[in-house]
Amino acid sequence: MSDFCNYSAGFMIDKNITISFKQYDSLDELTAEQRKLLDEAYKAMSNAYAPYSNFHVGASLMDQDGNIFIGANMENAAFPMCICAEGSLLASYSSSGAKSPIVQVAVTASSANQLLDSPVAPCGACRQMLSEFENKQGSPITIILKGSSGPIHVMNSVKDILPFGFSSESL
Repeated sequence: MSDFCNYSAGFMIDKNITISFKQYDSLDELTAEQRKLLDEAYKAMSNAYAPYSNFHVGASLMDQDGNIFIGANMENAAFPMCICAEGSLLASYSSSGAKSPIVQVAVTASSANQLLDSPVAPCGACRQMLSEFENKQGSPITIILKGSSGPIHVMNSVKDILPFGFSSESL
């Protein structure tokens, strides 16, 4: 019998994971850099190509040298071929040859179909890509999330939005 199936008699242990984030009700409560990043993410939304969902997403990042990169979502009639704003953003950063660690990422979205009055979080694939960059650089990336209106959420690390991320240690 394999070790996988060789369980010893025991009891189930109930465990919890707690994440921490800050919620702000106004842009005025953010740092100047965070406001700038959200503004750049908002501007990037105008570059989104979303004719099918009308769900526009803009993302921006700031590296340790103060450089700012932007990305926007790009839909396709073949839906699996879509590119999320965060993926577009990380591709822009990476293909630029930038070597300075990513310090902060901002993501904002709007929809022609509904009011987004709470922050919009990255999809699972984008969380994994952000996690890869955080693991690679060995330092946390602050995540700033905002909808069309409503509160702004700020997380200290990608681990706060992907607590069980897949990493090289899993291989």
